[in-house]
Amino acid sequence: MERMIGVIGGSGVYDIDGLEEARWQAVESPWGTPSDEILTGTLDGVKMAFLPRHGRGHVHSPTTVPYRANIDALKRIGVTEIVSVSACGSFREELAPGDFVVVDQFIDRTFAREKSFFGKGCVAHVSMAHPTCPRVSAACLQAARDEGITIHQGGTYLAMEGPQFSTLAESKLYRENWGCDVIGMTNMPEAKLAREAEICYASIAMVTDYDCWHPDHDAVEVSDIVKTLVGNAEKARGMVSRLPKLLGDYKPCEHGCDRALEYALITAPEKRDPALMAKLDAVAGRVLNA
Repeated sequence: MERMIGVIGGSGVYDIDGLEEARWQAVESPWGTPSDEILTGTLDGVKMAFLPRHGRGHVHSPTTVPYRANIDALKRIGVTEIVSVSACGSFREELAPGDFVVVDQFIDRTFAREKSFFGKGCVAHVSMAHPTCPRVSAACLQAARDEGITIHQGGTYLAMEGPQFSTLAESKLYRENWGCDVIGMTNMPEAKLAREAEICYASIAMVTDYDCWHPDHDAVEVSDIVKTLVGNAEKARGMVSRLPKLLGDYKPCEHGCDRALEYALITAPEKRDPALMAKLDAVAGRVLNA
C-alpha cells in the first residue's frame, strides 16, 4: 500500500509549500460536496493531499464544514494519514499564542453536526479512547521541533460549537473544572469520522489567544487572532514539509487506526440498508468487501 499524507488546513492555512506536480482536483462524495477541491502532488517522493477545511476564502463556519464529505473524499483518493492543523485558544499560561500543541484527547461539546457515517441500516461503534494516532503525532512533534517551533506534547481539546467564542463562565468551567488545555471549533466530529474511515489522525492545535479566562486577555479580539494566524500558518507549512521524510515508507499502523472497523459493525449483513452500504464504499470498503 502506498502512503498518502493528507493535511486538513484550518484558519490561515490554505496550501502546502513545495508540492511537485501540484494540482487542484474536485472529488465527488456521496456524503455531499467537500469544503473545496483537494490539492494533490508529491513532496520528497511521497504523495500529499491538502484540503482547506473552511474552503479557499474561508466560506464555511465551523458548523457548516461538510465533515463527512471531507473525510470520505480524502479516503476515496487514497489518504492513509491525516494531519489536522487548526487554530485554538489556550487555557494554560504555558501554552502561549504562537505555540503548537499535539492534541491527544478531546471533549466534544458540538451539537449541530452529523457525527457518523453509520446509523439506521448499518450500526457501528468504534473506539475513541485514544482518538489520535501516536505514530503520526510523534512525527508531527519531531517535525515541529526540527522547524524550531515551540510545541507541547499532549493536551485535551475542548470542541465547542461556535461560531461565537466562549463566555467567561464557560471558559472558567473548561479550564478549572474540566482540565482542558485548548479550545477550538473544528476537530469534532472530524477525529471521529477519521477513525470510522480507518485513517490515522493527528491533531496539531495552533494557539492564537488565551480565550477569555486570562485576566490580562479578558476578551478575544479577532484582529489579534488574525495576526497570530499569519505567523502560525508559516510555521505549519514548515512542519508539514518535514513529514514525508520522518514518516518514511508506509507500514500498517501498529496502533490499529487502519483496522478500527474490524469488529465495529453490529448490524447483521442481511439487515443492512443497501443504499447506505453504497455510500460506505470508500469509508468501510475494507470490511464490507472482506
